[in-house]
Amino acid sequence: MRISVTGASGQAGRAVVRELREHGYDVVTTDVVVRDREDGTVQADLTDYGQALEALQDPDAVVHLANIPAPGLAPPATTFTANVTMNFTVFHAAARLGVQRVVWASSETTLGLPFDEPPRYVPVDEAHYPLPTTTYALSKVVSETVAQWSGVPTVALRLSNIMAPTDYQRFPSVWADPWLRKDNLWAYVDERDVATACRLALTASDDAVAGHPSLIIAAADTVMNRPTADLLAEVFPDVPLTRSIPEYGTLLAIDRARDVLGYQPRHSWRDA
Repeated sequence: MRISVTGASGQAGRAVVRELREHGYDVVTTDVVVRDREDGTVQADLTDYGQALEALQDPDAVVHLANIPAPGLAPPATTFTANVTMNFTVFHAAARLGVQRVVWASSETTLGLPFDEPPRYVPVDEAHYPLPTTTYALSKVVSETVAQWSGVPTVALRLSNIMAPTDYQRFPSVWADPWLRKDNLWAYVDERDVATACRLALTASDDAVAGHPSLIIAAADTVMNRPTADLLAEVFPDVPLTRSIPEYGTLLAIDRARDVLGYQPRHSWRDA
């Protein structure tokens, strides 16, 4: 299959490109910023429909990672306008090109982050959506609707905080104060597991991904060296725990991703 990866120069993009090429895919890449002129990445502004049509290069499927990747990086109106426009344009171009599937980066923020208001229950699952608290999160909520409207088969990956292995050395700095990482319930996901999730979403059967599923993608554990139950007791003592969880288990439920894609996170900072 010929796969077009947008946002290919970013952290997740580089990992996804590497994963797909290692599994034998023909990968073409595009980004608004090109760091390596020798890798064939097409420089394009995907908020422009004409550029999107040409930059995608007539693929069988698209992994769409290009967006302003977090709140606070640009003014709120800029973040919302750029992300929604870009996502609409990519989905619309994919429909025009007859693309078989678009796997794309939604966000954990659609679920209620930064949880200044405590979650209704934990583990937080897909039913906790939509609860956007920033214009970034709102841009992803709107884009999930746009994806369904486009008519192209899509899989939205609600990605947790993406980490490279080199990022793990920073984790001890938050262990003394659980409030420092309560914003996303102490969750994270390794960039290599993000890449695997994208590949699994590309290869899942049509029946498995019917209905434009949106799936939480996170690591199986938290960033903390304390049991998850202790974290909840200190920071969110009144939030109901709907089922038992492992000692250091994540509070972003990845059960649906396991069921739909066969997603099983393989990487943890505890093994680094």
